[in-house]
Amino acid sequence: MLLAFSVAPSGTPASGARPTDASVHDAVAAAVKIVRESGLPNRTSSMFTEIEGEWDEVFDVVKRATEAVGEFGSRVSLVIKADIRPGYSGELSAKVDRLEQALR
Repeated sequence: MLLAFSVAPSGTPASGARPTDASVHDAVAAAVKIVRESGLPNRTSSMFTEIEGEWDEVFDVVKRATEAVGEFGSRVSLVIKADIRPGYSGELSAKVDRLEQALR
């Protein structure tokens, strides 16, 4: 499966700390660190992180990344889009390669 997700905190974290610039980059960095340390193929863009693997391993990583972001606020927003295509792997790059080939 390919899964794209975006996760962001809101509200005041339990520690009471509050960022002064409304930026969420530290929270997103905590999530992306978990994704990268998972060893699963992944890619991060300005809006989403994509991850590829089996259902259970992908959702385990998303859960842990979401929990990490939860440390930065009193609530968390999570957006998920998945492409579930049994029998395929390497699609993180292959889908883009096929698109580029079609554009030629």
